[in-house]
Amino acid sequence: MLPRRAPTRTPGHDGLSGGLAAVYHRAVPRLRLTLSILPSFLLLAFASQAQTPDGAAVYTAHCASCHDADPASRAPSPEQLKDRTPEQIVAALTGGAMRYQGLSLSGAERRAVAAHLSGRPAGATAGVDPMAGRCTAPRPFTMPAAGQPAWNGWGPTTANTHFQPAAAAGLTAEDIPKLTLAWAFGFPEATSAWGQPTVVGGRLFVGSQNGHVYALDAATGCVHWNYEAEGGVRSSVAIAPQRIGGRQVVAAYFSDQRGFAYALDAQDGRLLWKRRVDPHPLVRLTGSVAVHGSRLYVPTSSYEEVGKGPNYPCCTFRGALVAMDAATGDVVWRAFMVGEPVVMGTRPDGVESLGPSGGAIWSAPTIDERRRLIYVATGNTYSGRTQPLTEAVVALDLETGAVKWAKQVTPEDVYGCRSGEPNCGATQGPDFDFGASPVVARTRDGKEVIVVGQKSGVAYGMDPDRQGEILWQYRAGKGGTLGGIEWGIAIDGDHAYLPVADNTTPTPGGLHAVDLATGTPAWVAPPPSPLLCGAPRRGCTAAQSAAVTVIPGVVFSGAFDGGLRAYSTADGRVLWTADTNGEFTTVNGVSAHGASLNGPAPVVVGGMLYVGSGDYRGRTGNVLLAYRVK
Repeated sequence: MLPRRAPTRTPGHDGLSGGLAAVYHRAVPRLRLTLSILPSFLLLAFASQAQTPDGAAVYTAHCASCHDADPASRAPSPEQLKDRTPEQIVAALTGGAMRYQGLSLSGAERRAVAAHLSGRPAGATAGVDPMAGRCTAPRPFTMPAAGQPAWNGWGPTTANTHFQPAAAAGLTAEDIPKLTLAWAFGFPEATSAWGQPTVVGGRLFVGSQNGHVYALDAATGCVHWNYEAEGGVRSSVAIAPQRIGGRQVVAAYFSDQRGFAYALDAQDGRLLWKRRVDPHPLVRLTGSVAVHGSRLYVPTSSYEEVGKGPNYPCCTFRGALVAMDAATGDVVWRAFMVGEPVVMGTRPDGVESLGPSGGAIWSAPTIDERRRLIYVATGNTYSGRTQPLTEAVVALDLETGAVKWAKQVTPEDVYGCRSGEPNCGATQGPDFDFGASPVVARTRDGKEVIVVGQKSGVAYGMDPDRQGEILWQYRAGKGGTLGGIEWGIAIDGDHAYLPVADNTTPTPGGLHAVDLATGTPAWVAPPPSPLLCGAPRRGCTAAQSAAVTVIPGVVFSGAFDGGLRAYSTADGRVLWTADTNGEFTTVNGVSAHGASLNGPAPVVVGGMLYVGSGDYRGRTGNVLLAYRVK
């Protein structure tokens, strides 16, 4: 399937362009996107964020479809919500029952809707200074020379091995037991520390759940600048020199949960450009961006399309990789992972059912410079017949986006529509998305292999020179929803390190080391005993969902119990454990605590180890922790 070329957008335009809107409407030719069908999604989804959000408009756009529904609905009515304080409503939208629905809202929008529903000002939740803890003697930022210690984007390199060489790591296996906490930074109005830090030129760049992106001093944690995005920022920040607006700058690139991509000046946080990547009302950008030359590559994913109100015509989202001009933000090409949805029937309530849809790209793309390819790992089909590029590793041409080959490993997995409806079928599942990036690695004998882990619990070694032919496969976990190998693996010259989530099974967790060339096991570290809990319970289990990082001699893995553990690469022994639970005194004065580790990997660079603690899916927290040798 060849990608469509999307029309370019007018430089400087921040909202939805007419060209992109036309692309979306052509993708669903019979879908009647009128105000009577989708008011709760289109009102704000296609508009730029206002300086002071209107709480009533936020409610109409994001909440009314459920809370104004039938009285028998479990969602409390606006009249019932008036009895709650604004702080209680904000808490529900960040870490409580509505945390999933609140992901696409900025901190200001959550406060605005809380004030609207309660009829009272948001009070203490509005009083946090995002520049608290500012640096008193800030140093100028310059792009370091090649070879200097750095962790730039999702991984130290765009091959995504999550391997940090000894010189850049600045830590050895002997140093690890001597690591102690150097500083802590609290994310205000957040219950998830979901941004993986980028460390370049002595600065640490990180996004937050409430939409603020920070540039901190990597050694002390003081704040150089912050920028508020349209929505929460889960993407890692990619730093690259670029000529923008007629001058040479060092740009900081990232994407957000509202569907925007950004370029900021890494020196002072000034906005260089901002563009909406995809006009779909439920678009969500979870995978980190990648920069190569003059291009910015942005993967797209989405919120679940089921349960979005009685009039929502499910399902229409199409995962894609979008190549943008890094200097202007204009779309160069767009490669969809599924075909255009068509009407497949009508639900009993008269709303049309559509398919195919799905193919979300949840993780960062991986660049193969030698072959001039970019690889993505895709999620399942949402609706309609299974698509050939879903649950696959897909290789695309770096310049044109043309699909060169794809290796699908789970051909029958339709998950996300309503069972029994015309676009879904009688059964769903098993929800075996790829949530982890493919990794381009080189074995000791010089052979290159693509390694990728799946939520099925299986890792695959693929041949990049034979269209992804499977060289080996290894089962590390049982797999399933929230299971298997979820967010990322790590690779050194000998082994692939595979963390196991299996969060809904009786025995979650575990870490496997397998031979990079053959997939045979070298060692298996069993699930650790959970911290804090006498027995595993939701949110406090040994599930190792988070991506992992390896340096010579040590692999780091975080778990849902809040434990960050360092394992010996020789035999899987635990060398050190940091308990990230509890309250921390922060450099910016924000009340912060740690909890579940999920999603991003620990980052090791320049003799320091950084990790975010707290996750909305497990036990909530809002702290970034930095460790160094005492």
